[in-house]
Amino acid sequence: MRQLDLFSALQSSTEGIDTEFKSARGGLPGSFWESYSAFANTQGGTIVLGVAEKPAGLVWEGVPDAAQLRTVLWNQLNDRSKVSANLLRDDDVRTVDDEGRQFVVVNVPRASRLQRPVFVGPNPMTGTYRRADEGDYRCSDDEVRRMLADQSDTPADSQVVEHFGQADFDPETVKQYRNRFASRAPDHPWLLLDDAPLLTKLNALRRDRASGLEGATVAGLLMFGRFEALREALPGFHVDYRERLSDDPAVRWTDRVVPDGSWENNLFQFYVRVMQRLSGDLKMPFQLDRELYRKDDSAVHEALREAVVNALVHADHRGQGGVVIERYLDRIELSNPGSLLVSRVQLLQGGVSECRNKSLQLMFQFMGGGDKAGSGMDKIRAGWRSQHWRSPRVEEFLQPDRVKLVLPMVSLIPDEVEKALRLRFGDRFAQLDKTEVQAVVTAQVEGSVTNGRMQEITGEHSKDITGVLQGLVRDGLLTQQNQRRWASYRVAEDSPQSGSDSPHLAGNSPQDSPQWAGDSPHSVRLEGLSSVAQALLPLAEPARKNKNLPRDQLKDIVLKLCSGRWLAASELAALVDRDAEKLQSRFLTAMVREGALELRYPEVRNRPDQAYRTAAEAPV
Repeated sequence: MRQLDLFSALQSSTEGIDTEFKSARGGLPGSFWESYSAFANTQGGTIVLGVAEKPAGLVWEGVPDAAQLRTVLWNQLNDRSKVSANLLRDDDVRTVDDEGRQFVVVNVPRASRLQRPVFVGPNPMTGTYRRADEGDYRCSDDEVRRMLADQSDTPADSQVVEHFGQADFDPETVKQYRNRFASRAPDHPWLLLDDAPLLTKLNALRRDRASGLEGATVAGLLMFGRFEALREALPGFHVDYRERLSDDPAVRWTDRVVPDGSWENNLFQFYVRVMQRLSGDLKMPFQLDRELYRKDDSAVHEALREAVVNALVHADHRGQGGVVIERYLDRIELSNPGSLLVSRVQLLQGGVSECRNKSLQLMFQFMGGGDKAGSGMDKIRAGWRSQHWRSPRVEEFLQPDRVKLVLPMVSLIPDEVEKALRLRFGDRFAQLDKTEVQAVVTAQVEGSVTNGRMQEITGEHSKDITGVLQGLVRDGLLTQQNQRRWASYRVAEDSPQSGSDSPHLAGNSPQDSPQWAGDSPHSVRLEGLSSVAQALLPLAEPARKNKNLPRDQLKDIVLKLCSGRWLAASELAALVDRDAEKLQSRFLTAMVREGALELRYPEVRNRPDQAYRTAAEAPV
């Protein structure tokens, strides 16, 4: 059993940014506390003491005295001059014996909203760390202040904004809100009140007992505010809806809802406009009544309502970037500023409600949106399951803090993908169980698969999924990328079962090219390109015909291909008929540095599913 624990620790070392190794030959290293703080303030993780990281790899040397090391660890954990909080239980610290060596394995949980920031030493501004793909980094003052703000029992949106009051609310928005409220709960006693008392009940107007300040709250301005008032009270506030439903590369978006002075850009008006567009685009039997309520409501529409409301009520509206909702042909993406207030495990399990803007949450509940019981994510996933679409994906980014929810509108196991995989791997694929099939299909459809993504899809435990993924690697169906942090898995290179002229799969076939020759695991054959990418071939034709095209002309073609859409290096390489790795190293990286291209995942530049888009200010 002890050897099994050690094996689990070994496996987890390749499962993302959740593992750190430290030698501890000279006792508990001081850097332990930086990693402890970083894990606690991010998503938790495991620190293994007794393993040295050398240029040649990991050296499992063990610790001289595990009992003494554990005593020092517990003493320092309870010393507030050393670290601000002890998050560990007895079973979070284990001694593992293996062939005469001892290792101490420390599992650090994610700190709760009330515990963050967890910091080293006496000053949170200088001792707070977080975990990124490069390792631990010291947080900026702004990051620390936002964690401290999230600690408050008084929600940020309940604050009274000095010098603002009911006159700064849009009367038409208040009227429309009242109508929606009445449609949902016609007998509610609050509806008998005039506007001012009703807005007070909703916490849109408030008197602060401590300061005596009276007027509009942050929530009131966000929900009902006039354009000018919002711009003045909350300069960083921004909402943006973008539709990208055209195959025409010259069309950057087919529709957009953005503050432009033509409508009162408060959250109520934004929500109404976005829901009209998202519901209309689903191509499902569906009608709205005159108050925008659903007739014959479906699980998908309920899921969309939950997703949009969640983005609005969980956002840090003073953060960077604002709330952005993007509708593509095959997915919907919703992103908002702020970090997750619960762990990813709690988010997937449901039942825990932590909301950054509780007054906004109440307002949306009264008009039929949002759920306070922590079941919103369950409803979103259930709605997507009802259509047999791929499971929603949650991504969290740092510097700046943002959360993105991706809602794929693609079959869980597309028939064409399953057939192609069966053709490629034959009996090996036919013998896989349900979880293994899903892992390989996900790697194919999404370009790669990770442990966290499989947890979202299957709900299985991380260690069980680790075994599945490692087994698929051993069986030759997947290959592992990024051996240390941000580990991901791609479909393995393999000869098709029925001859060399069988169709290739996206992301798994070498790109033959007279220039920059050499097979690359990131290359894509044209047969594997999506229909959207296939439509771009005419733009790429000059590069395909001329392998010695001047550098500036090739860059111009790349900018045109990436205008208004995200393309992976592998897709770009297939379009211009170049080697993907060399295209990335010689062109794409430099174009990002020059500001001509932007990264889809700027916080994690080496992600295997990284993609590129022409920057807004770049000439095309």
